[in-house]
Amino acid sequence: MNKEKFVIEYDFKKVSPSLLWTFVSTAAGLSEWFADQVEHQEKEYTFYWNKSPQVALMTASRTGVYVRFHWEEDVNERSFFEMRIESSELTGATILVVTDFAAPDEIEDARELWDNEVERLRRRLGL
Repeated sequence: MNKEKFVIEYDFKKVSPSLLWTFVSTAAGLSEWFADQVEHQEKEYTFYWNKSPQVALMTASRTGVYVRFHWEEDVNERSFFEMRIESSELTGATILVVTDFAAPDEIEDARELWDNEVERLRRRLGL
């Protein structure tokens, strides 16, 4: 089944983009909110949930701007998940833009999963 791309934006108000970058781009930062534990060797990241590992390759990144991963088990080479940091010119707020792929009948569940994970991130940041 083909996956569809979806994008979600999260407003992080006045959180420093460099602080947010640490939480979305480093193994230690991702372990704080995204997974129970994260290990990495070069561009290979192993994410653990309930002691069950899932491997993703960092396929692209630009320091302070975005990081993109591809799940190793995903046969669709075009799918990825990306976390991008932007600033609103109008409000000055820091925005986390998440791009992901899911089967059409799983998009709502995937959005809910991201909402829950980002809520954990907000709590870690004291928001």
